[in-house]
Amino acid sequence: MDKRIYLCLAHMSGKEQAFIKEAFDTNWVVPLGPNVNAFEDELKHFVGQDKEVVALSAGTAAIHLGLIQLGVGAGDEVICQSFTFCASANPVAYQGATPVFIDSEEDTWNMDPVLLEEAIKDRIAKTGKKPKAILPVHLYGMPARIDEICAIAAKYDIPVLEDAAEALGSEFNGRKCGTFGTFGVLSFNGNKMITTSGGGALIVPDESTKKQTMFYATQAREPFPHYQHEKIGYNYRMSNICAGIGRGQMTVLDEHIAHHRHVHALYEKAFEDVDGITLKSNPDGRFNANYWLSTILIDPVKTGTTYDEVRRKLDERGIETRPLWKPMHLQPVYAHNPCYVNGVSERLFNMGLCIPAGPWVTDEDVAYIVEQIKGCCMK
Repeated sequence: MDKRIYLCLAHMSGKEQAFIKEAFDTNWVVPLGPNVNAFEDELKHFVGQDKEVVALSAGTAAIHLGLIQLGVGAGDEVICQSFTFCASANPVAYQGATPVFIDSEEDTWNMDPVLLEEAIKDRIAKTGKKPKAILPVHLYGMPARIDEICAIAAKYDIPVLEDAAEALGSEFNGRKCGTFGTFGVLSFNGNKMITTSGGGALIVPDESTKKQTMFYATQAREPFPHYQHEKIGYNYRMSNICAGIGRGQMTVLDEHIAHHRHVHALYEKAFEDVDGITLKSNPDGRFNANYWLSTILIDPVKTGTTYDEVRRKLDERGIETRPLWKPMHLQPVYAHNPCYVNGVSERLFNMGLCIPAGPWVTDEDVAYIVEQIKGCCMK
């Protein structure tokens, strides 16, 4: 194949330029303005549940501001999912707190509720206090067992900061991911379901919390005629130009989600009878993943090859893939952090690949990708 097939390239609607031009024509080129307000309103309508949304410079910034407003500070512990990208855990360290890592369960690859409760009990026994927050992730757009996680959180009166950075449009029981916790996090990085080139958002419970979030995101300036600061603030607000890109992207969000699900369905049919290759799909009818990235597990015994050998061969044939996330409890930077593991995420890391699923991936591309994977894996 002459072209290279990428995992998830950004796809423009064609309307972004008009919103950006409006920002320049009206001189709204700062971290506030009509595009920011409109983008937040559109996101609010999309996620529902009477939530409010604050547009920010990154999903990482959204996690950080969520932690700040939950009172996480030095000496605290936050329960984090181990099987995820580092941006889910790093803001905990920003606050001088300690991430405590929880392994995954098999059905969703997300935070294991059984291990979660075991960890909470153990941390209380060992430290004399309960964790300050729980930070689950909807990995690759697959909803976590968020009902069970929230029930355990409520039992111990611990707030949930829900990382839905990869799960814009994913649903559990018909409800959008990111709306179950006290706070929810979205990302608009260049490879996500929609992009603002960078950027993210914090889903918050009400208007007063939205104002508080905006306060922290704009250097915590107090309402004085001079510059007065009584708390530490941050420069985390989204620019009006980036928000203009987001407004254009919102016009194709439903189309993007439908396309990712369509591509996944093609993979599902193609791999259904292939021994040794397992495609990750919704566990049951309560789960409705956006399939931000499609993911496969390659059994080295049944296929006679490893995920890394397949990755290298596909790369030579013009197909971008990526290993699954290396669990945080295996990362050198967090080598000494408390962790509660069952071997699931480590096994997934040693067997799995992300394969192309973005809006530029055609049916013909999928057929070619499947053909090449089968050629690599079938003895």
